Amino acid sequence: MSVIAISKGSFLGGELLAESLAKKLGYRCIDREVIVEKAAVAGVDPQRLRETLLKPPSLFDRLIAYHKYVYLSMLQAALANQVKGGKVVYHGYVGHLLLSDASPIFRIRIIASVDLRLKLAQERLGLTRKAAAAHIYKADQQRKKWTYALYGVDWEDPSLYDMVFNLGRLLNVEEASTIIASMVKEHSCFDFTPEHQTALRDFALASDVRACLAMEIPAAKVKEIKAKGDVVSIWMTSDDLEHVDDVRQVARTVPGVARIDVKY
Repeated sequence: MSVIAISKGSFLGGELLAESLAKKLGYRCIDREVIVEKAAVAGVDPQRLRETLLKPPSLFDRLIAYHKYVYLSMLQAALANQVKGGKVVYHGYVGHLLLSDASPIFRIRIIASVDLRLKLAQERLGLTRKAAAAHIYKADQQRKKWTYALYGVDWEDPSLYDMVFNLGRLLNVEEASTIIASMVKEHSCFDFTPEHQTALRDFALASDVRACLAMEIPAAKVKEIKAKGDVVSIWMTSDDLEHVDDVRQVARTVPGVARIDVKY
């Protein structure tokens, strides 16, 4: 399994773990900023993309929800294209969700004690203990609202991950990265087979089509998009016949697409 997604909250040591793990495995290490930069190539303000990842959508503002759908589609496509070649460690709290339909992804969650998080926040931001606690609480609440509003899940739910590491008790960053690296190297279940490579390439192409449709025809009622080789299947609702021809036309412009199959 040559793609590892590390989900982390604020001041949990996830960035250090990702960098240490990537070094041990000889993988690339990428973060949220890399994905924002790649997605911003389409002409969207990078700051608005960052806000999409940080601020929960308003339940009362349909315009905000619309922009978030478009931006998230772009971010998913950018991340999918970054990881499709394998040998990547991505750290960011949305990686396991943006890649939720991709296979195979080794999804890791990092947690830590309150005392450790407060200590890191105080050191890095120069805050008092009380201010650090308020900062961490606000960030955690935003993540909780964001994931629930857009995905209907609790980002702290351990079932969303393949493994959870508690740093600061028995393990530090170096020890945790050594354990993960040993698992990836020594067990065949983590091998990045040709079938796995094909699955990730197909996921990346489907993500590219979704992002293109979100940008060009946001009103189209697209339920699902899947790719197999150069053939892309798009499922739409039966009450959206007016957009079918436009969807086909736009999807064909995506590099790598040879045929479009629209279904209801």
